[in-house]
Amino acid sequence: MSGKGKESEIVLKVLIIGDPNVGKTSFVQRYINNSFRGTYKWTIGVDFGLKLIQWSPTETIRLQLWDIAGQERYTSMTRVYYKDAFGCVIMCDITQKETIKSAALWKKDLDLKCMLPDSTPVPCILLANKNDLPSHHATDKELDTFCKEHNFLAWSNMSVKDNQMVKESMSYLLKEMMRKYHTNGSKDEFSSSVDLRQKTTHKCC
Repeated sequence: MSGKGKESEIVLKVLIIGDPNVGKTSFVQRYINNSFRGTYKWTIGVDFGLKLIQWSPTETIRLQLWDIAGQERYTSMTRVYYKDAFGCVIMCDITQKETIKSAALWKKDLDLKCMLPDSTPVPCILLANKNDLPSHHATDKELDTFCKEHNFLAWSNMSVKDNQMVKESMSYLLKEMMRKYHTNGSKDEFSSSVDLRQKTTHKCC
């Protein structure tokens, strides 16, 4: 007779949002398939990615990545797309100043339209993509201040092209999501004992 416990599957929905051409689709492809396409193709509406992760001997995470088109912040559809989200990645282009400013608007839109069942904000990190390019429009100190002001969980510079900080950033977010999940027993039975906004003052890794 086996002594192993019954294995459970945990479904977690993560939003990937931000302005057009910041690298959201490339990020999803890099994280799921470890591939990178240099050509740019606009996302229309929403694309989906799925990754299975063996989190522990008894837990498998079915991670749903919702890659939402950059134009969608200006429509009412984001409320539908955000429904039941358990985590969020907001991306900006470190070489494009306007996309950094827009990250604050995306975060505000998220917080207005989506919360966890315990009425706390959806855990959300900021990823500043295209760190491989020379022209940067925000320093580490500025990004740190920006994320504190807008209640991001954490942040990191990143290069999807060079596969820099992709896996590490998602690992950080997953740990925080699972901490929230386990602290409160299940996704449907939360208490308000843990507020992840306390962890907005540093890089994720």
